Amino acid sequence: MGKEEKKNPKVFQTHCPICNSLLWIDPVTQEVIKHEQVKKKKSSLDELLLEEKERKDKFDRKFEATAELEKEKLRKAEEKFKKALHKIGDDEADKKD
Repeated sequence: MGKEEKKNPKVFQTHCPICNSLLWIDPVTQEVIKHEQVKKKKSSLDELLLEEKERKDKFDRKFEATAELEKEKLRKAEEKFKKALHKIGDDEADKKD
């Protein structure tokens, strides 16, 4: 424990999700007393390749899902258009009679 931590035993430690560091915070003043950067684990080439493959696969799945949604929207729009044309044709036939 450092000097600051001995002065106030209620100092607490937390993990910063943004910078991945450890922070010691004084609950009274709400100030960061100590900041310690956590060392990143070095990844192997195999791990990096696997992560890149997973990222690419995820992107491909999202792309395919988006393409399917667009196809479905187009199909529905064509259906509505055909119904509208059919309705216009029926209305004109009724007017002629």
